[in-house]
Amino acid sequence: MLRMSTMRAARYSQVGPAASVLSVDQIPIPKPGPNQVRVKLAFSGINPTDVKTRAGSTARDMADFQIPHQDGSGVIDIVGANVDPARIGERVWIMLSAFDNVYGTAADYCIVDVANVRPLPENADLELGATLGVPAVTAAYCVLGDGPVDGKVVLVQGGAGGVGRAAVEIAKWAGATVVATASTPERQEVARQAGADFVFDYRDPDIIFDIREAVGSVDRIIEVNLPANLEMDLEVSKPDTVVVIYASTGADIQIPTRQLMTAGLILEFMLLYTVAADKLATAVSQVESALAEGALTMPPVRYFELDDIVSAHETQEAGAPSRLLIRL
Repeated sequence: MLRMSTMRAARYSQVGPAASVLSVDQIPIPKPGPNQVRVKLAFSGINPTDVKTRAGSTARDMADFQIPHQDGSGVIDIVGANVDPARIGERVWIMLSAFDNVYGTAADYCIVDVANVRPLPENADLELGATLGVPAVTAAYCVLGDGPVDGKVVLVQGGAGGVGRAAVEIAKWAGATVVATASTPERQEVARQAGADFVFDYRDPDIIFDIREAVGSVDRIIEVNLPANLEMDLEVSKPDTVVVIYASTGADIQIPTRQLMTAGLILEFMLLYTVAADKLATAVSQVESALAEGALTMPPVRYFELDDIVSAHETQEAGAPSRLLIRL
């Protein structure tokens, strides 16, 4: 019986709107090189970074083509040189598949560096594995990147989003009191189910008073939208409160230097693609520990088929209230 030599893959050859540049094609099944593995994919996870890269809003060199999506899950079916053959057949979750690599996870197979393919514990299914990657590793870095948060108060702005919900779960797992903000009652319930001790509507004019009444001040803030939330962050902080900013929304703002100096607030910016290798490895290890202990759970998910890749990207760009997974 002949083995299939091609696979289905979503891809684009130039950046732009999803409907204009994305297609689903048959392409040769790739083979792993040294220190790489090939994964037969079960699910591909979509994140805001994936659609921003495809749209051209991030500075990335374009190869002949790009298969999108950093995150996914599946089973290793071939390993390259320097990789233990015993890993063949292993259930894995994948991160950073499309970073400096044309083989993202929106395909039947992907090729990825072995360091970015992590084993799934028995208590985690493949769907959950595909929701980790960018959100969970970013959350672990944001929450724990400067040390333990046991006994501290962590504020997660946007606690129902991909990173935000994971940050709530990781902060609770790490022993923090967690305050989360979200907009609609449905999103607030997502943050509450993730384990947040206090959940507030960030549009409520009394939110600063409510947070102060609930916890006094906060020690660490996980920030998704600094321009919109800086005033709130200043009002609920204390000297040495750290604000970790992991997303950029809207236009850049002028930093109120004197006000920040007076407050003693610490601003820390991070981008997963440029995190130092040792710190990235630590964040991955923290995700694996939380996963093994059952602290990371399945978020609300909406499923798409690969043929619906354009609709999936457009849904993500419209501000999907749930995580989006492609079934493969």
